[in-house]
Amino acid sequence: MMTKSIMIVGVGGQGTLLTSRILGGIIQEAGYDVKLSEVHGMAQRGGSVVTFVRYGEKVWEPIVEEGQADVLIAFERLEALRYVHFLKKDGVLIVNDWRIDPITVVTGAAQYPKDIIENLSKDHKVYTVNAMEEAIKLGNSKAFNVIVLGLAAKHMEFAMEDWLKVIERTVPPKTVEINEKAFLIGYEG
Repeated sequence: MMTKSIMIVGVGGQGTLLTSRILGGIIQEAGYDVKLSEVHGMAQRGGSVVTFVRYGEKVWEPIVEEGQADVLIAFERLEALRYVHFLKKDGVLIVNDWRIDPITVVTGAAQYPKDIIENLSKDHKVYTVNAMEEAIKLGNSKAFNVIVLGLAAKHMEFAMEDWLKVIERTVPPKTVEINEKAFLIGYEG
């Protein structure tokens, strides 16, 4: 198997770490070598957070080069736009259709780009979910990242049952049920 590369991008506090731990768990469960690397911007202040996940028979380094990601998981529209250049030509872009204004937009120094999803769809395979809306319906807005992961999981080779086992082992015990429900919303949606 050739090495596969996944990037998870979001804003500080969106659960990129938990998502990467679940992803790392499913990959290890399947018997692959996996390397994870996190790059924090101003995570505490709503800045970009990027996690690289690479796996295969033997992986030497976790960093994903531009144009090399098989899957790009974005927890926010602008983050998808900001990091899309890392995606391979035939890569898959999973986007949480949600807007979080960066500080430059809040202060009026910049404008939030219009039609991000439509523009990304011109050149890429884009799959979207309004995971925040779905998570609120589920009763826990924090579970939106696992909904996004569920959508991404549909485009990976691991069985749904294995994902659920890894979620059960990875999330805090009192949140297993809500995270499994969240995953299935994304996976089956």
